[in-house]
Amino acid sequence: MEFTMSGRLEVRVSPSDVGKRVSVRSLAAPGPEGDPTGPRFTDTVGVLTSWNAGVLHVTRRNGERVRIAEDRLVAGKVVPAAPARVRGLPAADTAELERVAARGWPAVETERLGDWLLRAAGGFTRRANSVLALGDPGLPLDEALERVRAWYARRALPAHVHTTVGGPDTGERLAAALADRGWRPVAHAEVWTGALAPIVDRGVDTSAVRLSREADEAWLARYNRSAGLGPQALRVLGGGPSVWFATVPDGPDEPGGPTIEDAAGEAAGSGAPAAIGRVVVDGRWAGFGAVETAPHLRRRGLAAAVVAALAERAASEGARAGYLQVETDNEAARAMYGRLGFARHHGYQHWRAPDGPRS
Repeated sequence: MEFTMSGRLEVRVSPSDVGKRVSVRSLAAPGPEGDPTGPRFTDTVGVLTSWNAGVLHVTRRNGERVRIAEDRLVAGKVVPAAPARVRGLPAADTAELERVAARGWPAVETERLGDWLLRAAGGFTRRANSVLALGDPGLPLDEALERVRAWYARRALPAHVHTTVGGPDTGERLAAALADRGWRPVAHAEVWTGALAPIVDRGVDTSAVRLSREADEAWLARYNRSAGLGPQALRVLGGGPSVWFATVPDGPDEPGGPTIEDAAGEAAGSGAPAAIGRVVVDGRWAGFGAVETAPHLRRRGLAAAVVAALAERAASEGARAGYLQVETDNEAARAMYGRLGFARHHGYQHWRAPDGPRS
């Protein structure tokens, strides 16, 4: 990280740079008396989300908000946020992917508030029951948030705002403003992207995977959110431009590769498939989700087979690239998707409104 010009540190950021991605160096806590190593510094890279009363806040890629006293700032500069590119992928900014993902997991009820999209689906998943906060709500922020709280209160739902972090053109400033107003983050996940062709070309055995346009009873029996699923949830699952459901049944009709066949055979009689998944095709993008495997059959290639079969179907409909959402603490899923060529594009958080009166 370079901050020098002719051997001199320079601060080349100011309050006018709020909202931009910056790289700053600040003086850390002093070392022990007599320490010969000299001053200690801390480097922080992220979005400058505020600069008030002598204090800067910089939000890192993972959503962490770092507080830096202005008088401890020794160097800084604005750094460009290059669009995320993964091998073989079309370039896409955060807003495009978020809007594609919203179409692929559509809420039952929506309403516009300026550029924001209010979404409700009877409480089935936060993604379908939160405000997609991209752009300007068309109102002062406090008034917009009160409108949001009232809208969800009328539906007996908690108010959540979906903000993006850690990518080009993401919403760190909004996240910082929500934190200042007492909203709290209740979930943090990531959007990963990957090219479809390498997945299809891997030659993964998909012979045991069955594809259908509907989530039948067998598919729902494996889905981990199926308890108490109502009509609104089923509408979300089946919604989107072109939706396909994948199932590895508890006993394949035809022999597959040994790993998949053996694992599927072990699931026989369990009342639920060995593995499932879902894809929604939307132009050049394919959104993967609900990839689940019976707990005792994990690490046998079933999930990879499901993703490969869905990728092949999506590619046949013209999709070039895939996206998916993965929890930050789901190490097994992250490892599998990494092996398939997916990589992080940006993160997102859901912020829940504080308790209190609503307008």
